[in-house]
Amino acid sequence: MIVATGPTGNVGRALAERLAAAGQPVRALTRDPQRARLPAGTETVRLDLDEPAVQFEGATKLFLYVQAGGDRTAALLAAARAAGVRHVVLLSSGIIGSGADETHPIHVMHATAEQQVRDSGLEWTFLRPNAFAANAFQWAPQIRTGDTVRGIFADGQSAPIHEDDIAAVAERALLDDGHEGAAHRLTGPEAITNSGQVAAIGRALGRELRFTEISPDEAGPELFPHVPPGMLRALMDTFAESVGTPPETTGTVGEITGQARPFAAWAEDHVDDFKG
Repeated sequence: MIVATGPTGNVGRALAERLAAAGQPVRALTRDPQRARLPAGTETVRLDLDEPAVQFEGATKLFLYVQAGGDRTAALLAAARAAGVRHVVLLSSGIIGSGADETHPIHVMHATAEQQVRDSGLEWTFLRPNAFAANAFQWAPQIRTGDTVRGIFADGQSAPIHEDDIAAVAERALLDDGHEGAAHRLTGPEAITNSGQVAAIGRALGRELRFTEISPDEAGPELFPHVPPGMLRALMDTFAESVGTPPETTGTVGEITGQARPFAAWAEDHVDDFKG
């Protein structure tokens, strides 16, 4: 039995789908089981940080989304270990080990979680993805209603990774031996600019989309609705550094799973998400 947190997120859902398709017993912990709509064969259980032990009965492995336990992550890990879990795969961040400012809030959050995992006594594997291709969903409301996308840093570069490629690596780390103690740095296979991403989405839709650059000072919750306000400034600084700087690109996904999909493939997979 594998316990998976964050099963309604982009990576967690893709992982749950993969494990269910493989016939692997998986127990998905979510705060709202009735709305989770997870694949058939998935045991869906309410995440309860007050009574964590019962959620891990019969399980030997855990996929941990960094925000699932919040400031109670250490207790969640202790309960998992006490119940018989032996290996945790943590979805961390590529900001760790990147040379970024260690006071950056994203760095602090993930570095803290990694240390808590190390301290838990469990075997561990860290997944450190850089930019998610799914970040392009920020433009979906504009694309559904028109052909012009207003955004920041048109020439900002990244090597965005398909969420299912992260899930594929997580699946192998959970099911195969040899990933214990590894920190896998994960990226997409090639660099692309923000304006290039918008153009790729347009091609997938059969439309010509235009990217109009705006000042970072004009960007707010309407462009980044899921970013906590206190984190937005630091995120803008990170995006600014991507202009004119080739992104890190690793071959780890391909080495572990056999393929790493470019952003154009992600856009094709998500055409319906951008249709009005």
